[in-house]
Amino acid sequence: MSTVVDPDQTPPAKASKLPLVMGFVLAVLGGGGGFYAVQTGLIGRSDAAAEETEIASDENAESQPAASNVASDPLVISLPSTQGRDHLRFAAQLEVAPKYMAEVEAIKPRLVDVLNGYLRAVALSELEDPTALIRLRAQMLRRLQVVAGEGRITDLLIMEFVLS
Repeated sequence: MSTVVDPDQTPPAKASKLPLVMGFVLAVLGGGGGFYAVQTGLIGRSDAAAEETEIASDENAESQPAASNVASDPLVISLPSTQGRDHLRFAAQLEVAPKYMAEVEAIKPRLVDVLNGYLRAVALSELEDPTALIRLRAQMLRRLQVVAGEGRITDLLIMEFVLS
């Protein structure tokens, strides 16, 4: 038995997916191009908005006073000598708003006490971790800001951090 194919019944042709793929590609390119144009300021910003942004950035740069530095007394912290490291030498500079310089100088002994207490409490393994300095710096800065008062100490610059 053989099957007879009717010439009038041809199988339907598959629809091409080319228009769908081309539409997707063009949509992605259009979205990317629009994003680039907005981010670079080619479109979406008027000249007045651009001038306001420039004026605000100029005013902000002029209104920011230069910071003053207050040297913290150097610290030598005794460590438990389990791995041949007996001491931590630590020295820092405190970046202070100029109008609070005298106030921060007056409470410097209290600030040194806070640093000393914190560094003695930190585990030796954490002190030896090369990536820990960023966390330690943030912790010390926060403690100093709490003691000195809000807005007085803006940054802690570590000058010396030596395990010996």
